[in-house]
Order: sequence, then C-alpha cells, then structure tokens
Amino acid sequence: MASTKKDPVVVILQLTGANDILNTIIPYTSGEYRDNRPKVNIPEDKVLPIDDQLAFNPNMGPLKKMYDDGKMAIIHGIGFENSPRSHFRAMDIWHTCEPDIVGTEGWVAKVTRDLDPAGENVLKTVNFGQGLPRALALRGVPITSVSNLENYGVLSTVPGIDPQQDRAKILERFARMYAPAIGTGATMDYLGQTGRDALKGADILKVAPEKYTSTIEYAETPIAKYLRDVARVYLADLGTQVFYTSHGPFDTHFNQPPMHQKLWTDVSNAVSDFFDDLKEHDAGDNLIMVMFTEFGRRVRDNGTGTDHGAAGGAFVIGNNVKGGMYGTYPSLKAEDLNQGDLDPNYDFRGFYATVIEKWLGLDAVPIVGGTFEQMAFV
Repeated sequence: MASTKKDPVVVILQLTGANDILNTIIPYTSGEYRDNRPKVNIPEDKVLPIDDQLAFNPNMGPLKKMYDDGKMAIIHGIGFENSPRSHFRAMDIWHTCEPDIVGTEGWVAKVTRDLDPAGENVLKTVNFGQGLPRALALRGVPITSVSNLENYGVLSTVPGIDPQQDRAKILERFARMYAPAIGTGATMDYLGQTGRDALKGADILKVAPEKYTSTIEYAETPIAKYLRDVARVYLADLGTQVFYTSHGPFDTHFNQPPMHQKLWTDVSNAVSDFFDDLKEHDAGDNLIMVMFTEFGRRVRDNGTGTDHGAAGGAFVIGNNVKGGMYGTYPSLKAEDLNQGDLDPNYDFRGFYATVIEKWLGLDAVPIVGGTFEQMAFV
C-alpha cells in the first residue's frame, strides 16, 4: 500500500500499436541484435547506456534521467502465452485479462468498482481520448471519458438555456433514438444513467482548468495535451484515482526509424513535463504512471520496419517507485525465439496485480482472474 495520507493514484498510458521494445530498451552490445536488424538497428554510439548490455533509445533522454534518479522501473519480457500478434485481440486480452475467451469486463472498470463500490464519484476514473477503451467498460460502473477538457460539457453552459431543461431534452432524444433498435428496460436505464453520469462529470470538471496554473510549457502534441489535462484534474483534487490515456500508433511496419524517434520524443517530453508539473505543485508522491503496449515486434527487421511480435516491455514511473530493472530480458538467440519473436517470460497479469495490490491496496485475484507473480517496484 502506498505510504501516503492521500489516496493512491494511477495514470495508465497505453502505447497503442505495439511498441518495438528492441529499439526502446536496446541490447546494444548483442551480435544477434545487429545481425537481425541491419536496417533498423540503433547505432551503438547513439544509445543511452544503462549498463554494459542494455540502453535507452537516444530519444528517451528525459526518461533516462528519471531512471537515473531512481524513479523509473523497467519490466522485461512482459506478455502472455500464445500471443495472437493481432492488435485487436491482444488489446482485448490486456484490457480484460482474459487470454482464453473474448472478455467483456474491463480490468480498470473492476478496479474502479472496488475503489468506489457505490459509484458515488463519476470521476473516480477518467479517460482522456476518443471513445472508451474496453479496459474501462463494465455495466454499472461510471467512467468519465473526455476528448477535450476545455470543451467538455459545453452544452450545459449555453447562454439563455436552462441547463436542467436542456439536459432532459438531450437524454430524452438520446433514448428515443436508440429505443427502436434495442428496446426498453434495463438497456435504456443503462444508457440514461450513462448520460446523466457524463453530464454530472462535466459539471465537476469545469473547475479543473479554472483552478490550474503552471509555469511548465507542454508541447503542442496530443500526448502532451492529454497529460496536461491529467495534471489539471489531478491537481484539482476531485477524487480521481485512475487516469487513462493513450498515444500512438507504434505500428512501425515501415519507415520505422523516423516514426519511432518521433513517438518516443513526444512521449518522453510529455511524461517529463507532467512530472515536472507535479513537482512544481509539490504533488505526486501518491501517484505512479504505468506504460504498456499490446506486444513487441519481430526480432528481424523487414527492411525498413518491424512486424508484429510477442514479448514486450512495460514501465512504471513515480516518486515512490523502486526504480531499476525487473524480470529477465528475453534471449535473442535463434533457438530461444518464439516463432522468430522474443518469448514472453512474465505474465502481464502479475504486473497488473502488483499495481492493484501493492499500490491501490485492493484484492487483485478477482480483477486479473487468478494469482500471478508480483514484483517489487512499489
């Protein structure tokens, strides 16, 4: 459990599209790495060494500094058996913790339910981005999803219109629009409650931009804007304990070097600015950030890029994170590969369980669907 008076908070950053771990945490002295990647390898004189075997991508300087400060944990070899190498199926598995069936209940939504069993705070979990990730979907659990914090709930502030009357009309039209297709009863109740929760969340979130001041200048990139919004809501102290957002696409089948460089430049700078923002406000001791991706990429390049693989890597950042490397970096030897890919050696559900139990103080077993090896990064 987090040793802090404030409730523990988790920021989840999904690296959508399958980040190439081999060019993120680079086995820069490995002959197999160079042999398999004649076109896509990172030159040894460009990397940011961690030790005599592994190094950060050269565009991850801000994160390397956080690692050197002991505030970043790297989890090696993460994944699951029989990786489908399909974005959609792999993300379904990560989102529901159901590798054997197509699950429908999101693990983050289950966390939200356990943090707030009565559903009293519609901002207990907030997603920044378009739509709602499956990880956050569970009937009866209110989740607020925001694409633009500045404009969220704008319909409730139109001059000359009574907000309550306006809302009632919107919900009534929403219900009528869907009624012929799905009927009435429980489904309509669910849709109506979802609408009411969204409008309630919009009311509360209005205060976040108004209360926020900072000298940190975030970049004009999508991930920087989302993390700035996370900071604004977190610092407004609205009771949110889980934030979710994503960045990508990391699906670098071709022209990988410049694409991957831009992706990690944007992510590294945004994450660094976010934590600098929290530091400026003397906040963040009760917060960790978790970064994951659906799977890694193939060991051998395809000429200008890399195709879908198996084992990947994950990261945890925060003032109270026990920094360092966890797990074992998968072998690149030909005989150890899984159909040409790095072979996963650590089940992602143990990673989740560590965050759920050791940081949030909840029982992970019903959330991740069993007991899995936990780590000591918190």
